[in-house]
Amino acid sequence: MSYCSICGKSSDQNDKYHKTCLKRLFGIDYVPAINFSLPEISIKAQQTAGKLSISGVQPKLSVRLNKKSREIEVTPEHGEYILKPQTQVFGHLPENENLCMLIAECAGITVPPHGLFELNDGTKTYIIKRYDRNKGEKIHQENFYQILESKDKYKGSLEAIGTKLKEISDAPGLDVQLYYERVLFNFLIGNGDAHSKNFSVVYDKEGRCRLAPAYDIVCSKLVIPDEEDFALTMGGKKNKLIGRDFADFARYLGIPGKVYKDKFLKDEEMFISLIRNSEFPTDDKTKIETIVKERFIRIGKIWTDKND
Repeated sequence: MSYCSICGKSSDQNDKYHKTCLKRLFGIDYVPAINFSLPEISIKAQQTAGKLSISGVQPKLSVRLNKKSREIEVTPEHGEYILKPQTQVFGHLPENENLCMLIAECAGITVPPHGLFELNDGTKTYIIKRYDRNKGEKIHQENFYQILESKDKYKGSLEAIGTKLKEISDAPGLDVQLYYERVLFNFLIGNGDAHSKNFSVVYDKEGRCRLAPAYDIVCSKLVIPDEEDFALTMGGKKNKLIGRDFADFARYLGIPGKVYKDKFLKDEEMFISLIRNSEFPTDDKTKIETIVKERFIRIGKIWTDKND
């Protein structure tokens, strides 16, 4: 059976992509060509050096869709998408991010349209639509590394981000709940690399501030087995987290128990199904499934603690 590389659902026509999914991501019903290879990406990145504003360790390119040539092209300005290729350090990172973002979306977390594609040498690459662009116009955004004036993206606490979000959001009650859900999801999926630059807010034309869509979600535990549970502290610790810690975190944020207790409780089978149908090698599927099951066991105490 074939599964769509955008939505992860089966395709009766054995197509790699549903036309509706392509429409949502690109506004077209065909697969655009990517006429460059993995080795060429470093060259293209150097050619646009100093012009790109996208930061991060993983190689990234700012790209856009050229509808006339029906291809994805690198652009130093007016980029509509971010293209993330394979890396030499961490294997199958595009497949990893696409899977985790897909699971997040299926779990009700807002994420930008995204999908898994191939360069012209057959190498997998991940493409995600920029949420801070609208028909070429920039949408003002800030991440919490900037907002909290941090000096190290791996220093600080998840509580500090939540407190500041409450202060600046124009829908503080809702946004802090959504933020809590993302923190919990990062734990369940094995993402221990969610630092202060991975949480952002966006401002509309009237200056209203809201939590930005989720991004940069990966199962980092798969490629860094001995890493801690979290990059930032929660309740003063980064490791050996259990349900009680998340219950305390939710209370700190002022989230009602009826909200935090039930979130993702019934989603474990969905997580596992998407993992098994993903484009990972079998060994990696097994490893991620083991990580997720262990995390659900640890978080399960949040719903069974008599004091909640």
